Amino acid sequence: MRYFVAVAEELHFGRAARRLAMAQPPLSRAIQRLERRLGVVLLDRTARAVALTEAGSVLLREARAALDAVEAAERRTRRAAAAPSGVVLATKAGAAGELLAKLLEAYAAEPGAVAVEVVLCGPGEQEGLLRDGRADVALLQRPFDTTAGLDTEDLYTERQVVVLPAGHPLAGRPHVSMAEVTTLTGLPLPRWPRRGGAPPDGPGPQVRDHTQLFQLIALGRACAVVPESLRVHLRDDHATVPVPDAPAVTTVIAWPPHSRSKAVADLVRTATRLRGASGK
Repeated sequence: MRYFVAVAEELHFGRAARRLAMAQPPLSRAIQRLERRLGVVLLDRTARAVALTEAGSVLLREARAALDAVEAAERRTRRAAAAPSGVVLATKAGAAGELLAKLLEAYAAEPGAVAVEVVLCGPGEQEGLLRDGRADVALLQRPFDTTAGLDTEDLYTERQVVVLPAGHPLAGRPHVSMAEVTTLTGLPLPRWPRRGGAPPDGPGPQVRDHTQLFQLIALGRACAVVPESLRVHLRDDHATVPVPDAPAVTTVIAWPPHSRSKAVADLVRTATRLRGASGK
């Protein structure tokens, strides 16, 4: 699978062989054996180019997921041996702060509670930490984060607001639409890093965290649509206006479906109990 992924990503047997630190002939033979085993053609080869077939595209997607799962299993195994009594919780910095504080306090009071290491992440990073085994549990936000393949419990749902510089002409409005955010504010939306570290697209300023974002907004260089709970981080030089047609944001607690950790189960149980107590 690793050999195939290298060839499929490079679309060149020579480059793939160098990437794998091996000779090209055994790499070619390995791909041929894989094709015979599956009974399909994975790569269209010509004298000048290598291209993925439809079957090859499917296998590339599945192989990446399988290799990620193997690496995650290795990391979890090593972490379990090194620190069997702890649990790592990943969450986006600045998000769900009130919930996180209540969750840690309530869980610490539980019989048999273990140490919780909190990893504060940039936007989108906590999902990757959970999937690759560096975290045991995470607080994610749909639709920003993908929860496919994970076990989850919804904790609360909130609306979104647009953050503007104080004194902006739209700041006094009771609400604005998403169309108005993009056409009437005169301010660009920010560009967040894409998954995997790829450069973001778009004309707006590139940002890495909410501290950068909110400073740029105060300077009149950007606006942003964010969950309404982030209002607590704003200053007097910001204004917020509800955006009713923006998608609602649901905070969830997520964990790998194969987890057998009692600490993770207890943490999830505590989070769902807090959800019930809050009435959300």
